[in-house]
Amino acid sequence: MKQRNKILLIYSSTLIGIILWLGVVFMAPYLKSQSSDLNKFFYDIFSPICHQIQSRSFFLFGYPLAVCTRCFGIYVGFFVGTGLFPFLKGFSNLNLPKTKIFIFMSLPIAFDFIGNLLHFWVTPNWLRFITGFLWGKILPFYFIIGLTDLILKSARTKDNKTQKAKTV
Repeated sequence: MKQRNKILLIYSSTLIGIILWLGVVFMAPYLKSQSSDLNKFFYDIFSPICHQIQSRSFFLFGYPLAVCTRCFGIYVGFFVGTGLFPFLKGFSNLNLPKTKIFIFMSLPIAFDFIGNLLHFWVTPNWLRFITGFLWGKILPFYFIIGLTDLILKSARTKDNKTQKAKTV
């Protein structure tokens, strides 16, 4: 399979995955509003990766989303970044964005997180969302390219081993 097709496959899978991921974030409060016992399962999916503090969460249907505002911002940013990927990167380029871009996009969330951790300030939810969104927007450009590169290298290694076995 050509490099372009692999990038397109990884891209499509990533887009479907983030849409499903966001769907689960929204399903938790919806199911809770419907008094469904299944809501606990949806909240539990995110409990290992998010603190889920209600005061730091947006609400839908009268209940908190399954993740805090910062995590929600990361996921929405990841979705937007994935949507922008074909327009900014295309499906033939395997070059990662420059490291300084990643650092620049990571500074707001890192600065905010450290300030909150050290109790210098308490960031309002809308700003937590924005810092998460900014960081999440850059992640697909590393995830899609990195995963594609890993798969291509794995395929090349497998082909090389097959070629060596044939020559022996």
